Amino acid sequence: MKLVLEQKIRESIIALQEEGQLSSLNMPEIHVERPKGEQFGDYTSNIALMLAQQVKKSPLVLAEMIQEKLLLVECEKIEVVKPGYINFFLTQEQLTALLSHVLSERSSYGNNTAGQGIQVNNEFISANPTGPLHLGNGRGGFFGDVLARILRKSGYMVINEYYVNDAGEQTQKLGHSVLKDAEAVYGGEYIEELRSKLFKIKNQKSKIKNEDLSAQEIGEKAAEMVIDEMIKRTLREKMHITFDAFVSEKKDILEAGWVDKALDILQKNGKTFEQDGALWLQTTAYGDDKDRVLIKKDGVKTYFASDCGYILHKMERGFDRMIEIWGADHHGYVERFKAAAQALGFSGKMDFILVQMVRLVKDGKEVRMSKRAGNVVTIDELIEKVGHDVARFFFLLYAPDTHMNFDLGLAEEHSQKNPVFYVQYAYARLASMLRKSEAENVYQGVADMSLLTHIKERELIREILFFPELIEIIAHDFSVHRLPQYAIRLADKLHSFYDQCRVLDGENMSLSLARLELIKAVQIVLKETLDMMGVTAPEKM
Repeated sequence: MKLVLEQKIRESIIALQEEGQLSSLNMPEIHVERPKGEQFGDYTSNIALMLAQQVKKSPLVLAEMIQEKLLLVECEKIEVVKPGYINFFLTQEQLTALLSHVLSERSSYGNNTAGQGIQVNNEFISANPTGPLHLGNGRGGFFGDVLARILRKSGYMVINEYYVNDAGEQTQKLGHSVLKDAEAVYGGEYIEELRSKLFKIKNQKSKIKNEDLSAQEIGEKAAEMVIDEMIKRTLREKMHITFDAFVSEKKDILEAGWVDKALDILQKNGKTFEQDGALWLQTTAYGDDKDRVLIKKDGVKTYFASDCGYILHKMERGFDRMIEIWGADHHGYVERFKAAAQALGFSGKMDFILVQMVRLVKDGKEVRMSKRAGNVVTIDELIEKVGHDVARFFFLLYAPDTHMNFDLGLAEEHSQKNPVFYVQYAYARLASMLRKSEAENVYQGVADMSLLTHIKERELIREILFFPELIEIIAHDFSVHRLPQYAIRLADKLHSFYDQCRVLDGENMSLSLARLELIKAVQIVLKETLDMMGVTAPEKM
């Protein structure tokens, strides 16, 4: 319906131009959106406000001119309100037809084809394999996982990818930490676990003494253990995130020759230059603030060179779009990464989401509870304390570019004060009502959904109506935080409906049947919303 109204507004403006009632204009993108208040209808448009200055008319007069041309649009009412909004009220037939559509589509409701044929590489978390995943990794991880679900519902072919930085300084630092020498960096119980396992395995197989092992060798072995025994287990068992690919910097990029291939392409295409004995990429030609070194004068390839190899690796796999979900501390790498992709000839779309830091707080004070990973809180510890659903829902509630305080006190609440339980209770209430209707054998006859005229019924239907548009919005601008907010709003509307509308009314069986159909539709949409978030939908609570 949203797209229909946008097209009709466009046609009305064109008709006014052809009749000479409007001067020539540059047609802007027309948006029809949900109004802030339900008294303003089911949809609203500010097109008259956008065009008023250009056509030299007051927004109110222009809105009324457009309204006259919209009279053939099937709506219960189209009204113009100050300062120039056009509001649309759908008919009862349109709203009840929507319920039938939801009931027939079920989990497919909200699917769209916006991304059909577009292959997306969705890289997220990609934490260094030097220790357990922490709160920041959890925030970016849940965001990336839910974004992939939304994009797939919108027709995109998405590969979730984890880039394993298992080459270079980080692994060497891990090796020193396991050795507990003067260059040790990392601490915590997990270092002792790595030390015990690594030396035990090494001594059993080769009987090499500890002092004969280099920090780099120990670091690489330890990094493998961190990935296989900590990170992958956390992703699978705690976070419930599935990755389609784990790409090793050492094995899949460096040893496979992708860095050399990338450097060769850049040199052949004249994108590099030599200065002070080093090889540079002219990233300033692509918007970076300074040029970047690829190979230092001692012949050592930089981390940026590895980035170039990794980008080429993605390009060769045929991705049309790359999504990079990084910690906010990586903001300085965005422009150089973009520049490298352009220099290599990537013509697709690149999106960067920077995830801000998370503080764990309780009663207004920061909480530190980790022994396993030294001075950081691991995502394992948080999930063990509050549960997967709560951790995931809380992280998703906030846009990634905002600093976040994770309220441990609220997260531990097992009541409707906790937004997760509030939404899940709404779903359990739906399931309970449907079970009760079956027990009482209410399902007799065909439901007449035109009977759903109560204001609380209409409010519920309007929320259901918005779900497909919500999916499109999130797929377009990555505003994943809209999803839990929508779940809360839908739960609000359900609880309000339940308080004022008796579903199982023995005195009015026809109305009961209609309301049960509404309940089933709400259940479908709330279940799909929770599924998109990766949060469970309990039948009982």
